[in-house]
Amino acid sequence: MSDAIKHECGLAFLRLRKPFAHYQQKYGSVLWGLNKLYLLMEKQHNRGQDGAGVATVKLAVEPGYPFLSRIRSNQTQPIADIFKQIGAEVNELQKFNSEISHYPGLMKGHLSFLGELLLGHLRYGTQGKNDVNFCHPFIKRHTIPARNLALAGNFNLVNTDELFEVVNMDPGVFQKQSDLAAMMEVLHHFLVKADEQNPQALDVISVLKKALPLFDGGFHVG
Repeated sequence: MSDAIKHECGLAFLRLRKPFAHYQQKYGSVLWGLNKLYLLMEKQHNRGQDGAGVATVKLAVEPGYPFLSRIRSNQTQPIADIFKQIGAEVNELQKFNSEISHYPGLMKGHLSFLGELLLGHLRYGTQGKNDVNFCHPFIKRHTIPARNLALAGNFNLVNTDELFEVVNMDPGVFQKQSDLAAMMEVLHHFLVKADEQNPQALDVISVLKKALPLFDGGFHVG
């Protein structure tokens, strides 16, 4: 790749492979993953002049409990604003139970953004307005866990109209202004179909193989 990096959006992703107790014991904080996500995003802060967002996923959650959380900001310092809000939730929890930080399982159950999958995005807008609704990650929620989806990335698709036709969707004004909205609908379309065909063993690779060839343009996505 010879083209110089200019004004692309920033993307950060972490997958924690150990239980939260491991990070508490080794690093002294159950928030190790969130702290690392902050550092990864802060190193790219020049790419987030129009906003930022974070989505986290908790694994092995009991049915009926939330596992996907998202926060976005288009403030002047969006990264700081996001992690200030996350920190406020931590402080509020510790105010009512000062010993809870010693119990990683309880922390996971009570903190919205304490997940094993962490996705961060910094927006340098090329489409849409300076509106928080255009900040990534975008999410789709569903009562069936396997059909939930969170996406963020850097895009320049040239066939969004055709993508909406693939899923028989008449896009609104917002969707027409966002490449990610088009990609989201296509990926979710194939995700739902794959889950319907084999709900016991969702094949994500097959979903990507069907969806990715439809996208005409340049992108990276998480």
